[in-house]
Amino acid sequence: MDLNTGNIVLIGSLLLFISVLAGKAGSRFGIPALLLFLGVGMAVGSDGLGIQFNSAGTAQFIGMIALSVILFSGGMDTKFSEIKPVLGQGILLSTLGVFLTAGLTGYFIYLIAGSRLTLLESMLLASVMSSTDSAAVFSILRSRKQGLKQRLRPMLELESGSNDPMAYMLTILLISAIQAEGEVNLWKSLAMFVIQMSVGALSGFLIGKLAIRTLNRINVDNRSMYSVLLLAFVFFTFSITDLIYGNGYLAVYIAGLMVGNHKIVYKKSLSTFFDGFAWLFQIVMFLALGLLVNPHELIQPDVAGIGLLVGIFMIVFSRPIAVYLCLLPFRGLTPKGRLYVAWVGLRGAVPIIFATYPLIAGLDNSHLMFNVVFFITILSLLIQGTTVSRFAQLLGLSTEEKTEAFGIDLPDKVKSALSEIDVQPVLLAHGDRLRDLILPDNTLVVMVKREENYFVPKGATKLVVGDKLLVISDNDEELHREYQSLGIINPVGKD
Repeated sequence: MDLNTGNIVLIGSLLLFISVLAGKAGSRFGIPALLLFLGVGMAVGSDGLGIQFNSAGTAQFIGMIALSVILFSGGMDTKFSEIKPVLGQGILLSTLGVFLTAGLTGYFIYLIAGSRLTLLESMLLASVMSSTDSAAVFSILRSRKQGLKQRLRPMLELESGSNDPMAYMLTILLISAIQAEGEVNLWKSLAMFVIQMSVGALSGFLIGKLAIRTLNRINVDNRSMYSVLLLAFVFFTFSITDLIYGNGYLAVYIAGLMVGNHKIVYKKSLSTFFDGFAWLFQIVMFLALGLLVNPHELIQPDVAGIGLLVGIFMIVFSRPIAVYLCLLPFRGLTPKGRLYVAWVGLRGAVPIIFATYPLIAGLDNSHLMFNVVFFITILSLLIQGTTVSRFAQLLGLSTEEKTEAFGIDLPDKVKSALSEIDVQPVLLAHGDRLRDLILPDNTLVVMVKREENYFVPKGATKLVVGDKLLVISDNDEELHREYQSLGIINPVGKD
């Protein structure tokens, strides 16, 4: 079946519907939704229902657009206060970690497949797979409400959101080296990498600041247009950064960090819009990549043999070695924490998208590389993706993620701030009535959630451990300091 204007909308809507249902069913059994999205694409492709889609260029374009939105949304949801303590670890993992993973894996590929792939081709195949996938890490950790000790979650999200540029640069460099028959200027390549990273970071920072100022000052009557405006900034950030020889993937992630960590109008509705839009693009991207592959080719001995050996090697050896070497200077992580970081080296859409570059360049063995990368991605999602939560629990690193009980926002013009406080025994030390609570001046408890019931309290209202309080205050910082002094370290706050 060929895609055309007459059936593409119908087929697309049905695929989206099936993907959502598959994701819902898969979550009950601990199967990553992204793996099921891939499976739906493969099931309706050339070896399944017969939909023909064989354009690597189109798949690459879809992936580029999708990753821009996914990375921006991931940046918006990441609090800078959380990643600041792990900034050094994240940067090392996303640069040196990717380089070490690529080098170790590339040499292993050459040892087992030297008869099929040259050393440069082996290194190219490894480089394509060297970064952890932001879409997979963001979606699995957040959809499962996975809380982690030792600041592991912000570290993993920072790494996955910022390590694509290194893998991209290695991929482009090695493609150029293969096309030039091994002739490559290392100093020029190093300078190119530094320029790409520097321009990408600076561009993301400046355009992020511009987006914040524009959103807060443009004063559009229709609030729905703010989502459109911010989406335009996302695509502008990627394209203009790429045009001036910076890395667009890094730029959109940093721009998202900037926007998400500053006060902007309609922030909650914008975050909700981008969260839904990011899921839409994840589905579309994985469906397109699933359609692109021919499943029968994945079970061929050369593809399955190389893919199985390399996939296991990356999970058991190259990723852990790279992680341990990168985290060696940092003492904040326990051995169990380092082991968990090594385990969550998920491969996903990004390696498959990067594998389209050798295809488009017309390199020898590029088709083999693409199929091997696809095989390893499925293997990674099956082995690592399905055990993210259970492995954290096994290592004693899992915590219950604090979620909002009320989901209420104040208008941006209101200077007061809303916070959610969990009632713990220490709060009731001076009495269990609301009037017995120690609150800063100009602070009120406006609502209580007890189990599934909500009510407005009075001074004589009796509080019990486990209640959740919605607090409004003109001095939110003092309120947080007060409760931190009592041992309530992280009350859920609202901008």
